[in-house]
Amino acid sequence: MTKAALTIVLASPRGFCAGVDRAIHIVEAAIEKYGAPVYVRHEIVHNRFVVDSLKAKGAVFVDELAEVPDGVPVVFSAHGVPKSVPVAADVRGLEYLDATCPLVTKVHREAELHHDMGRQIIMIGHKGHPEVIGTMGQVPEGAVLLVEDVNDAERVAPVDPGRLAYITQTTLSVDDTSAITAVLKRRFPAINGPRKDDICYATTNRQNAVKTIAPHCDAVMVLGAPNSSNSKRLVEVAARHGCPHSILVQRAADIDWGCLTGITKLGITAGASAPEVLVEEVIVAARQRFAVTIEEVKVTDETVAFKLPPQLL
Repeated sequence: MTKAALTIVLASPRGFCAGVDRAIHIVEAAIEKYGAPVYVRHEIVHNRFVVDSLKAKGAVFVDELAEVPDGVPVVFSAHGVPKSVPVAADVRGLEYLDATCPLVTKVHREAELHHDMGRQIIMIGHKGHPEVIGTMGQVPEGAVLLVEDVNDAERVAPVDPGRLAYITQTTLSVDDTSAITAVLKRRFPAINGPRKDDICYATTNRQNAVKTIAPHCDAVMVLGAPNSSNSKRLVEVAARHGCPHSILVQRAADIDWGCLTGITKLGITAGASAPEVLVEEVIVAARQRFAVTIEEVKVTDETVAFKLPPQLL
């Protein structure tokens, strides 16, 4: 039986960013240096394949610091933690390694600076996301007002509109964030913003790549976890920029191939916490069902790299 033709259009850049790569290497290097087990507070990054791979090497993932036994090292996830967490680790004498992405740390420092200058802070982000919790936890409780969308931006009521600043989660939709900041700047002309956009380079690049391929695809598939903010944003971006048939899948085994019946051009990308092996897995599965041709569309090269913590050098 002749297989139907399918062109797979690979968006590039896709997959691991420098912050995710660094965080994973921190856990692996800690296991090599200290021996298993090494405890990790929260998922090091939002990807089940990555987490399970690190578990197999000796990582133990816990929700809170209280679950970490005395005398073992603990790693803080790439999303960042409130200041109270390293303080609690110091009180217990725990050795910890901070895998917070340096671009998230940049936003932490912005929050501290604005607070020190007497400004109330508006954070654009998703309630309950670990990065948002960690960033808001850099300053006293109540110092940050959370805004999730343009409606929130229209309603937010700061104490003093003349002493105000905004920061953002690093993994947001570039377009959505622009719309929100436009509302804030209209309502509060004196508001202070970041000198350089808080949305990280990797989020921006992956969204731009999807915007480029989406209008030319019958469907777009994003490899990523359902709790991954940047992955979910990629699905939304694809749908808004020419490809309503956009889906999020974790692995090839999760794909409902029936939903792709009649598709001749499939765009594929991966969130910043999804490894390239998952993309390769999908291509192998597609070849079993279709006569596959591969095209790659690259919008930019990425050369960013971050150093490991000094304890591991």
